[in-house]
Amino acid sequence: MDNKKIAVVTGGSRGIGKEIAVKLAEEAYVIVNYNGSEEKAAQVVREIKDKGGNAEAVKCNVASFKECEKFIGDIVERFGKIDILVNNAGINKDGLILSMSEEDFDSVINTNLKGTFNCIKFVSKSMIKNRYGKIINISSISGVAGNPGQANYAASKAGIIGLTKSVAKELAKRNINVNAIAPGFIMTEMTDVLRDKVKENILSQIPLKRFGTPQDVAELAAFLASDKSSYITGQVINLDGGMIM
Repeated sequence: MDNKKIAVVTGGSRGIGKEIAVKLAEEAYVIVNYNGSEEKAAQVVREIKDKGGNAEAVKCNVASFKECEKFIGDIVERFGKIDILVNNAGINKDGLILSMSEEDFDSVINTNLKGTFNCIKFVSKSMIKNRYGKIINISSISGVAGNPGQANYAASKAGIIGLTKSVAKELAKRNINVNAIAPGFIMTEMTDVLRDKVKENILSQIPLKRFGTPQDVAELAAFLASDKSSYITGQVINLDGGMIM
């Protein structure tokens, strides 16, 4: 495949994941991972191809250790490598701790945190062999500072930060960069449901006085996926308009 880089974007069918997939496709062949949104993933692939890029959609529930093993293994078998892994797949099931069910806690941890672990575990062997890799994990400012009503989500995203730093130290000697992006309030389906009053309150806490866009995250992810970031590893970059500094 004319030596193009191979990129995997989990949760790549919509929102932040979609924009990252489209952006990375400017330089790489992109595997657009999805779990439940097959048609949306297919639309992302069509958009990439319409712009002259190459991509395909592949189903995998990242919360499943076995599915991730097959998902990553099949890609490596076909292409001989994975150069870029973006762990974006995530869910939220918000609620106060007093009313949060065990199921809601476990499902968020399993998808967001364990899913990130699963993909890193199976991709790292190939990256170590090739002595090259870029791993970008999508955390959240909720994982940096906490957020009422998001104990499960914040815990999963804080866990991703610890995972990022640990894996960065383990893999650095093999020329593998591992970093995390902690987005603030980004205009996606997750934020669209917020009431206007809530949005106004959030905006009052953002020095840049605007919400972020999925494109903002995609631009940073593309930089971290490029060789321009070769001396950056183990970092958590807040992309939040200055909300936390």
